[in-house]
Amino acid sequence: MTPNLALIGIQTSAKRGFRLWFPLFLLWIPVLLLAPLLFLALLIVCLGKRVNPWRAIAVCWAIVCSLPGTGIQVQTPKALIQVRVL
Repeated sequence: MTPNLALIGIQTSAKRGFRLWFPLFLLWIPVLLLAPLLFLALLIVCLGKRVNPWRAIAVCWAIVCSLPGTGIQVQTPKALIQVRVL
């Protein structure tokens, strides 16, 4: 299952903070349009590094499909930033 949404939350010490829903499924539109160029670039890089291109595509797809459930939290003295991929 590919990631569909990302929830980005920002809290500062002075303000209450806010959350922003970011629709990741909209990124698939330009990716599909650029797919031939991306595939060609991947093929050239894989041939230059002597890596099986089909294996590289499978690994990249496995990474993308494992993103849902990922949570990142960065805290500084002035702010807290949270990113969750749903």
